[in-house]
Amino acid sequence: MTTASIADPLSLNVSLGERSYPIYIGAGLMDQGERLVSHLSGRQVMVVTNETVAAHYLERLTTALARADETLRIETLVLPDGEAYKNIEGVSRIWDALLEAGFNRRSTLVALGGGVIGDMVGYAAASYQRGISFIQVPTTLLSQVDSSVGGKTGVNHPLGKNMIGAFWQPRAVLIDTATLATLPQRELSAGLAEVIKYGFIYDRAFLEWLEQQLDALRRLDDAALATAIERSCAIKAEIVALDETEQGVRALLNLGHTFGHAIEAHMGYGAWLHGEAVGAGMMMAADLSMRLGFIDSEAVDRTRRLIERCGLPVSAPAEMSVEDFVSRMKLDKKNLDDRIRLILLQELGKACVHDQTPSAVLHDCIKEFPRC
Repeated sequence: MTTASIADPLSLNVSLGERSYPIYIGAGLMDQGERLVSHLSGRQVMVVTNETVAAHYLERLTTALARADETLRIETLVLPDGEAYKNIEGVSRIWDALLEAGFNRRSTLVALGGGVIGDMVGYAAASYQRGISFIQVPTTLLSQVDSSVGGKTGVNHPLGKNMIGAFWQPRAVLIDTATLATLPQRELSAGLAEVIKYGFIYDRAFLEWLEQQLDALRRLDDAALATAIERSCAIKAEIVALDETEQGVRALLNLGHTFGHAIEAHMGYGAWLHGEAVGAGMMMAADLSMRLGFIDSEAVDRTRRLIERCGLPVSAPAEMSVEDFVSRMKLDKKNLDDRIRLILLQELGKACVHDQTPSAVLHDCIKEFPRC
């Protein structure tokens, strides 16, 4: 596969009937203002970003929009950077800016940034005047392959991650792979957690490709990145089209997330990056899968090697007890009828939703799991 370019971007579609939308993938796409303009609802546009991303890309994006359509009214809002600010107060700042600017129901929000910005902007769009349009322009690997696609929006609560939110699909997702050049290594590793997740749950051939190409991905090789992002988005688009509101198969996308969200909430949002917590969480899920007889120790070792090669933790926080984990996991959104529902590996490349884990087995898994 050749590297996507500004002249010839890759294009996928999330098929949701009247809510369907395209995903564009390529280097330099942020300069294609006309591509964004074609998905606007009206002439009012507000670009929301954070302080870190603004320094790199805000002026570039607004210039591209203005160049594409000089009749647009373009406003901007810059929020603080970090998971600690992904809360209702952050969304309220977006509502305030929209109201102060007098934006109407035909306005469009543009989320320029990582998953925190995308989730907050999406929730603000879902709720402002009972729903306005928004476009995702993700700038981190994690947001490009996961959070920007699928319409999950929301904020964190002190008791649980992403517990307040809505399903609200974007009008388009524009992935400029060139933005990864300014991504810190730690953030890149966090994004790789979501990439390898797709291989573990859905596509063994992709998993094997990742084992071969991981070093190239960590070097930001253009061809490897384009392939990984395209395949990740294609898998997510396929699953979302089957189960938009996570009533069934979409839950598989949460491999490692029940353990990982518990780590994030307990340690304080931002202490562990989302992808770091998911990396440890996938390792815990693999360990539990082995204890339940789904996979063997060789599969667990193979899982550990790949997670470690991504630069992700394979141990849990020393500060967390079994009770800390279980109390947080009981608040997970997937749970039904007081049963903890976990995503476990049936084999490498295939996952399942499991809610019959004996408490003693789960407790032993957490208690005996390595700590860091």
